Amino acid sequence: MTTRDISDQIMDLYGFEVSAELVSKITNKLMPVIKDWQERPLHEIYTFVFLDAIYFNVREDGRIVKKAAYVIIGVDIDGIKDVLGIYVGEVESAKFWMGVLNNLKNRGVKDILVASIDGLSGFEQAINATFPQTMIQRCIIHQIRNTLKYVPHKDRKEFAKDLKTIYTALDEKTGYDNLTNVINKWGDKYYASLRSWEKNWHLLSTFFQFSDGVRKIMYTTNIIESLNRQFRKATKTKSIFPNDDAVLKSLYLTTKNVTKKWTARFHNWNAVISELAILFEDRLKDYL
Repeated sequence: MTTRDISDQIMDLYGFEVSAELVSKITNKLMPVIKDWQERPLHEIYTFVFLDAIYFNVREDGRIVKKAAYVIIGVDIDGIKDVLGIYVGEVESAKFWMGVLNNLKNRGVKDILVASIDGLSGFEQAINATFPQTMIQRCIIHQIRNTLKYVPHKDRKEFAKDLKTIYTALDEKTGYDNLTNVINKWGDKYYASLRSWEKNWHLLSTFFQFSDGVRKIMYTTNIIESLNRQFRKATKTKSIFPNDDAVLKSLYLTTKNVTKKWTARFHNWNAVISELAILFEDRLKDYL
């Protein structure tokens, strides 16, 4: 609810007025709580980390600017996911992500096995600079969406079917061979759409090194997009936020409500962690 909604609700329920300004001052009591949450110690190692951003309009210096809320979800060695942090800043950039990742290190994170990311330019460099051993998987779902949006409706169904042969291949070689086939078939018409697959193949193909159970976890950032949908639902009545703190308060409270239900491990986690223990033996042996 907006501060004005809360003010109106109190008047309806209890018959006395509490100004929106007073509501804002009261909810500012959350800020030290949020600060403690943002600075809480984290696990030394995470098996998977998902990184993405969601955008909001914020009033700043008398004008409306678009701000990014950077969201990080981590999966620990027990298969439990949690929101590691939310950071409000300028529109999504590799420089800001570098600061976010350094914040994780300062809170005790020593290693991340796999990071799933969107297509931000410079993201790879930011991760390599802070966690150089981390394997990076670019979100396949984002990639498909970005590819298809340049393909007209008359070709989209057949084009999407051919694309599917790339990311559902049994192994990386077959996937790349299928990519070559798709380029040979559609390249004359839609090479601009397919160029990104070639350019970023080293990030798109990481998941081929794992079994289907691990692939399903890491090949997309949909886990964060699901959380982002809850954020949008909670903030849909607020087209413009008065400041960054107002964004953070809304997202923090939504996060606390959503994560109360995050008590179950990922499906078939014993098989997943067993596979990771073999592939990352030197990095996991002290934690299992």
